[in-house]
Amino acid sequence: MPSRPVSRASRTSRSKLRPSLDPHASRPPPSAPHPPRSFREHFFHSLTPYSGPYQVAFLEIEVPVRSPRHFSRIKRNGSYALKLDTVLFAVYYPTDNSDLPRSERRSLHRRSRKPLSRVSWLPRPRAETCKGYARFFNVPYIPITAYMAATSMFTKLPVLRNGRISSRWPPAVVEDEEEEKVTTENIPPAEGGIEAKEEQENGNSLSQNTLVDGGEACEADKQDGKPKFPVIMFSHGLGGSRTLYSSICGELASFGFVVVALEHRDGSGARTFVNKAGSDPDLDSQGLDRSPGPPKDEKKQHKKNSGQDKPYYKVDYIFPKDNAQDTSPHNSRGVDTELREAQIEMRMAEIEEAFHVLQLINNGKGDAVRARNLRKKGNVGASSLGLDGIDWDEWTERLYLENVTMMGHSFGGATSVQALRSERLDWLSQGILLDAWGPATPESTERERLRKPILSIGSEAFMHWTENFERVERICHEARDGGAPCWMTTIRGSTHLSQTDFAVLYPKWMSVFMKTIVSSKRAIYLTVHSALEFLKITLPPQQTRFKKSWADDQLLSKADPGMEIELDNRPNDKWVAARLRIPHEFRQRLKRTVKPKKKSNVPRDASGKPLKGLVSWGVGQEIWCHQRPEQDVLDRYMEENGWSPQ
Repeated sequence: MPSRPVSRASRTSRSKLRPSLDPHASRPPPSAPHPPRSFREHFFHSLTPYSGPYQVAFLEIEVPVRSPRHFSRIKRNGSYALKLDTVLFAVYYPTDNSDLPRSERRSLHRRSRKPLSRVSWLPRPRAETCKGYARFFNVPYIPITAYMAATSMFTKLPVLRNGRISSRWPPAVVEDEEEEKVTTENIPPAEGGIEAKEEQENGNSLSQNTLVDGGEACEADKQDGKPKFPVIMFSHGLGGSRTLYSSICGELASFGFVVVALEHRDGSGARTFVNKAGSDPDLDSQGLDRSPGPPKDEKKQHKKNSGQDKPYYKVDYIFPKDNAQDTSPHNSRGVDTELREAQIEMRMAEIEEAFHVLQLINNGKGDAVRARNLRKKGNVGASSLGLDGIDWDEWTERLYLENVTMMGHSFGGATSVQALRSERLDWLSQGILLDAWGPATPESTERERLRKPILSIGSEAFMHWTENFERVERICHEARDGGAPCWMTTIRGSTHLSQTDFAVLYPKWMSVFMKTIVSSKRAIYLTVHSALEFLKITLPPQQTRFKKSWADDQLLSKADPGMEIELDNRPNDKWVAARLRIPHEFRQRLKRTVKPKKKSNVPRDASGKPLKGLVSWGVGQEIWCHQRPEQDVLDRYMEENGWSPQ
């Protein structure tokens, strides 16, 4: 049984942070137009379009790292298992291509002579990725490949590949700009002489001197009033990829964030492909493991290379030696710390390399990145478009590369903790842990301690895993002892995969096999909007100027640490952390077919459709809170960082 909360947070609140207790007091404005559904989406499983005011675009980059190297002395098949030669990541970002005429959208891709296209959810080569999942789950690959081909192999993300980065503000911000023009008409000219006066007369207050909560002036935006976007780095869990968390990454991007989803090549993903870069000696020095021949569905593409050394190599999931199930709560040997800590070190190096690429793009060197990009036509796993059609000048000075947020699921949560501790990654300022794998998280040291704000959003399945719960609780205490605000919550009725796209694509299987109780879409909503509320508090005001276009559900501010935690769904020890128990399951499933009353408290999506799981607790009862900062901690934190309301 998990331990009880340490203390109850003060019930006093500031109107700026907690404006209302009504869960329906604020709703986001209408979402941006959705990309048109493809013909196949009428037959295959599809992902939910994003609900924010922005449409979402997507690009993927693989470039050689600055210093190729290996991590640890761990070997497989006589070669080093953890090799860093290139870094691969996807970028989900706000776009406004839907506002353009079709002819102009086509012109954006004049190099490729193709209109903006959708992105496959399953990474290419798709058949090989299915084989990787089969190996990861230790099942025959033919049934896995056949089933995914029949359900989601051709599923598309609701994003546009290589769209232009948005140059507009959300409607709520534009409305505020109009109001501010009226309220500042009689304000005396600001300091700075004629130029400042002209700026004020031109109504350019939004981009140059916008007043935020407390009357503080934001840092001047660049690019003629175009918005700058805060950045989130996302680290996947075991078996993950750059697209497996698209529901969360894309949803955050639709609300005005640039989300960088790493695809780790440390042997923690099901299967990934590394394109060769540089000269042969550069790669041969790493002792690469090259299995003969390309994948079957890549033979045509690489026909010209037959008889030559492959231009890529694959990285499959690495099972710990003599301890393959080190993730299991029942494993008597515990976590393979040598492997997992080496993987975290490599993951942090990949995060650092991806951030370096962002710096190049933000500094106007996007063309250099495009020239080095290995995810281009002719290379394994790449789109034929590569990075064609992107106007890199539009990206110059459009990213906030300070106060970056670190976010990760499961093993990615453990990675996030260690990244936030690192002095080398000092540009990270807060972290969001999604069902973090506590036992795999390295212990803190005197030199590396967590002193940055943390939001932990766990699943109920992992909450019943006592060792994991207590480890995450200690991580939160570590941040709190370092003077940073910390929240630790659990989404009722959720399981470990509830924060992945698997839950959205296969909700029935999640319910039947994992015994997931909450609606999959509702679990994603609670995760994203808890994260947005957390970022409203922890990011500087100039980075949260989109916040009036976000829903104000107050999921964290209303969370009650004294709320009784029910253990009715705790499974027996055999299934701890894997799934939940559903009392009177047949009766619950029968009730699920009954339509709720119109005035019921069942949560609904933007179209009014109920998001009903096996049990619907109603708005305000869906999250358990284990830790929450006292109001004086929030006041002190915001004051120390210079953005506390006066």
